[in-house]
Amino acid sequence: MTVTTLHRNLDVDRLDTDRKNWKQAEQEYFDKVTSKNDLILRSSILNHYFTDNSSEVLFVSIFKTWEDIEKSNDVTNELIKKGWPDEKERKAFFDKYNSYYGPIHSDEIYSSVAGAKEFKPTSKEPMVIYVRKSQMSLTGQGKGLKEFNEKITMNNPYVKGYYPYRHTWGADSRDFIEAYYYDSLSDLEKSFDKNTELIKAAWSKEDTRKRFMDEMDKLFTGIHADYI
Repeated sequence: MTVTTLHRNLDVDRLDTDRKNWKQAEQEYFDKVTSKNDLILRSSILNHYFTDNSSEVLFVSIFKTWEDIEKSNDVTNELIKKGWPDEKERKAFFDKYNSYYGPIHSDEIYSSVAGAKEFKPTSKEPMVIYVRKSQMSLTGQGKGLKEFNEKITMNNPYVKGYYPYRHTWGADSRDFIEAYYYDSLSDLEKSFDKNTELIKAAWSKEDTRKRFMDEMDKLFTGIHADYI
């Protein structure tokens, strides 16, 4: 999974008409390039909802292998030429497209971890994606995350999709990413109460429940960040 974080050009973004034009430009790029690049298995554009920077726009792409990430750039360049064969029109489009973003960006790459809850959206309505970034302890201690997800996450009806990832390339090798997909913000809130209910049912005895949670907590430092 590659994650490129761009930032809106707020001088342009303040106008409602430009927000509409931005969406149209992204849709045109998706139709002509991203959707036709077979090396990109899935792709999402995530807008800030609750994060530490309201200008953030995340471009997330899923690939089968590291090599496909590199090959994909060549395919993308060819599709761009086909999508806008006239050089002047191509330059005009990308001048406008690039004007919606600032010059600063960051890149990260993560590898998938077994235990995803796969799903296919049944609606074109935007979904709420809750991303939890935890710090792994890297001590070799702790266990139980797989069992927890099998008993809790997979059985929580409010969690439509769940995708765990480990750091591969980026600033912090301790990063453990979990992306949860919900139909709405209220479903995200309801899922926390449902987790509590499922946990008590899975480990009915309080002492057994505490031992399990204490052991699983050893996997992480206790520090995490939340993004929606």
